[in-house]
Amino acid sequence: MSVETKTSLNDATVSKLQDLIRINIDSEQGFQEAAKQIEDANVSGVFMELGSQRAQNATELQDYVQWNNEKPRDEGSYVAAFHRTWMELRSKLSGGDAHVILSEAERGEDSIKKAYEEALKETAGSAVNDVLTRQYANIKAGHDRIRDLRDHYAK
Repeated sequence: MSVETKTSLNDATVSKLQDLIRINIDSEQGFQEAAKQIEDANVSGVFMELGSQRAQNATELQDYVQWNNEKPRDEGSYVAAFHRTWMELRSKLSGGDAHVILSEAERGEDSIKKAYEEALKETAGSAVNDVLTRQYANIKAGHDRIRDLRDHYAK
């Protein structure tokens, strides 16, 4: 068994990176859309900040995929587009209520957190494990911020 380097990742690791790229793009787009829907400037700012962080995650992972002579994903999934539409509908029905939007955002955060947890298990010992561990710490912190904001805005 050969040791992976950042330019010689195995196919399974590259596939996991592609999945994480997609979910980071989905998350970025979801946060950008939610930032437009919510009336609270503080929450909108948090969404913009987390969206930017997710874009940086995706770009960093895309580099690793490219270094392995693969074409990195550059768009999100159909499922995420559906979720954003649902979130927009709920936002309109609730009049831009922060608690409702934050509840939906936390559901998305649960998904990305789970994807990173699975990827970390499956890529243990990989050349990208440190990158994924660092990104996961940021994902978890973002999740906790959203959860805490949601609880703050609960009626």
